[in-house]
Amino acid sequence: MNEPTAGANPTVRPSVVRRAWAALALAAPATAVVVVIVSLVRDPVQLLIALLLLAVCLGAGWAALVRRGAPRVLWIVVAVAALAGIVALPDLRTFALLAVVIGLMLLAAIATRAALVHDLAPAVATTAVGPAKRGVLLMNPRSGGGKVERFDLEGEARRRGVTPVVLGPDDDLRELAERAAEHADVIGMAGGDGSQALVADVARRHGIPFVCVPAGTRNHFALDLGLDRENVAAALAAYGEAVERRVDLALLGDRVFVNNASLGVYATVVQSPKYRDAKIATVAEQLPALLGPGADRFDLHFTRPDGVDEPPADVVLVSNGVYRLDRLSGFGTRERLDAGALGIVTVTVDRARDLPTLVSAELTGQLARFRGYRAWAALEFVVRSEQPLVEVGVDGEALLLPPPLRFRTLPGVLRVRLPLDGPRVASALLAPRGIGRVAGALFRVLAGQPAL
Repeated sequence: MNEPTAGANPTVRPSVVRRAWAALALAAPATAVVVVIVSLVRDPVQLLIALLLLAVCLGAGWAALVRRGAPRVLWIVVAVAALAGIVALPDLRTFALLAVVIGLMLLAAIATRAALVHDLAPAVATTAVGPAKRGVLLMNPRSGGGKVERFDLEGEARRRGVTPVVLGPDDDLRELAERAAEHADVIGMAGGDGSQALVADVARRHGIPFVCVPAGTRNHFALDLGLDRENVAAALAAYGEAVERRVDLALLGDRVFVNNASLGVYATVVQSPKYRDAKIATVAEQLPALLGPGADRFDLHFTRPDGVDEPPADVVLVSNGVYRLDRLSGFGTRERLDAGALGIVTVTVDRARDLPTLVSAELTGQLARFRGYRAWAALEFVVRSEQPLVEVGVDGEALLLPPPLRFRTLPGVLRVRLPLDGPRVASALLAPRGIGRVAGALFRVLAGQPAL
């Protein structure tokens, strides 16, 4: 039986509980504003000093995060000094006031999510399915810092009647997956996104359902499937009574990927050994060298859907579905995995004047507002280059591939099983874009109408 996992239904009024959450989401920031105004009237100078010190503390802390060596030590000292200055203010009520205001804003965020998530998630067709009879779970014990062992996934699989297959140092994952798919009725992968893509490709070729177990480092695919990345073992419930949905995959040549393929600056940064442990810091550190006035331009050419040949881009991101992209180091999340289209993002930088603006956009998560940013959707996409080999990051893995690079989407080819009790909602859908849209959606829910 097909049923929507979530989505707006114009005939169903928001429940009393959701309307209460909407009221709280609107009341909390309003209360915070009132508290600040009252405090300004009582002691404006001290409050302004506290707010200034808080801004310095947050800014210095962020700078310490993205710097290395002596500059990092300096920014840490500045952050600690600013925090000490707040605590040292003669009126401790100011410190308490800041805590109250921050707490109210956090409460508003939680209440907004509870009030809106039902309407913001589009309906997704799913099918109720029974337990797997011959389930197999492949595991990479080295992924995610050893999550397979930490969460005892081998033991958890056996307790559910699922056959575990642990990848050894000399084993070929595709070969193991192909052998398992010959007799399995459900196949899964516990590992990073590169491994997820490989086993998902085997599953779609054999026409059997796939289970994603987020045992990697970032697990972007699991995030956009709506899985709980912190409770890794909970994903194994998909081998029992579950729901099944169809999602897209994407191809680069004949290689399947589940998240994205990146070229240019990001693909170069991925090659850095420091990248996996400090993504934002590594990107911010290398941008000046890669995009500064003396840097060579990346030889990446392509044609837009309107037939116009674009000048060489410094960043090209091709994704399996369209991303909400905030920064180069994060790649955001996708609202859907079943839209049947590639997401294309390109960034072109004027070496003489754009670098400071780009670094600021990267650090503040406002990349989409950068003037050299372009985004669109397509069924196919080709990147050309005069270089014999092009650096490409595919689902976080660094590769060197000969051009031209041909991308295309494979709509709805993968059957994915998901736990019955999971959220199954991509995080990109948990709030609309913009404060104005959020406020409008909350007022509509409070009035008993759908948010959208």
